Amino acid sequence: MLALFALAAAPAHARLARMPALAINDHPLPYVTQLESRAASSIDLVVIHCTELPDLATARRYGEQAIYASGTGNSGHYYIDYDGSVHRYVAAERIAHHTRGYNPRSIGIELSNRGRWPDWLDSRQQQMDEPYTAAQIDALLLLLQQLRHDYPSLRWIAGHEELDTTEVPASDNASLKVRRKRDPGPLFPWQRLRDSGLQRLQPAAVAP
Repeated sequence: MLALFALAAAPAHARLARMPALAINDHPLPYVTQLESRAASSIDLVVIHCTELPDLATARRYGEQAIYASGTGNSGHYYIDYDGSVHRYVAAERIAHHTRGYNPRSIGIELSNRGRWPDWLDSRQQQMDEPYTAAQIDALLLLLQQLRHDYPSLRWIAGHEELDTTEVPASDNASLKVRRKRDPGPLFPWQRLRDSGLQRLQPAAVAP
């Protein structure tokens, strides 16, 4: 009991240091070698996303779609499924297309979550009411710890919705505007990340 109390009373950074090693499942996207490479020292930001899709298999299919002239598509670097398993689709040393204006400096982490699926831009379907699982957030904390170890230049963290504030016509009524991106949404537990060692990026204060 004394040992348990000592662990609970330890500073948060000490508890993080004692977390178990994280298993990462590598599933490189077919076009990953066509993505631009970058120096590890250029990476200073983590962007948190949710997939807004029904499951990880569907997210994978979307990620594999080549939509640019380079033969590449949109994807995060890491995906965390409902059960807390972590999957790497793009190595951090490659620039993935996940957040407009911030890709060269950032690592994108996607959490499985239905979000507004399947009517992302319908003005009547803007609620994001699926909670994240405890396993997902625990795995995210481990992943952030690992990334901070591997990339000492990491300093900032932000949600996708904080960096892409574009409004577009609603799919059900073009006279209405909705947010293009709302992830990770109102149910993402930012308070759990307070001890991650990363600071919330303020876009107006820090240029992309």
